[in-house]
Amino acid sequence: MEIRLLRIDSRLLHGQVATNWAKVLKVDRILVVSDQVASDNIRKTLIKQASPPGIRVHVIPLMKMLRIYFDPRFNSFKALILVEDPRDAQILIQNGIQVKLVNIGALSFNSSRQMVTDSISVNQDDIAAFHWMHDQGIKMDIRKVSGDSSKDLWKVLTEKGLIKLNSQGAAH
Repeated sequence: MEIRLLRIDSRLLHGQVATNWAKVLKVDRILVVSDQVASDNIRKTLIKQASPPGIRVHVIPLMKMLRIYFDPRFNSFKALILVEDPRDAQILIQNGIQVKLVNIGALSFNSSRQMVTDSISVNQDDIAAFHWMHDQGIKMDIRKVSGDSSKDLWKVLTEKGLIKLNSQGAAH
C-alpha cells in the first residue's frame, strides 16, 4: 500500500480533504482510521457520504489498518489516511506504517487544549505524540489545503514554548 499522506484532522473527511487533497494526491482510497468512528454507525455513514466521486472511502479501526497495510492484497492502494488525533498517528507509525511527513489540518479546541494556530489546539498527549514523531525524523506540516504555504509544527510548538530546547538546541 502506498500511503500518499497521513493527515491528522479532528474533522476527518470534509470538503477540503474531499475536493483538494484527494485530487492533488491522486488517491484511489481514503482510509478514515479511528476506533471511535468505526464503532459509530451514524458518523461512519456521514463520512462515507462525503466521499468524492471515484474514490472509495473506508472507516476502519486502528488494528485493522495495520493488518491491511501489511497484507499484499492491498499493495495497489494509493491511500490518504485520516486520523482524528496525534496519538492515533503515532500508534500507526510505531507499528510500521511508513511515512516521512504528517500533515496537520485542524485539532479542535476544548478547555483542556491550548491554541497554537488559528485551527490547531494541543494538549499534553498531543505534544508527547508530536515529540515522538519529531524524534523519529518525521516532518510535521501544517496546511489546510495543498496550496497553502507549509508551516513546520515543531517550530510553532517551540516558538509557543510548548517544546523546551536545551543549550545545544535539542528538545528535552
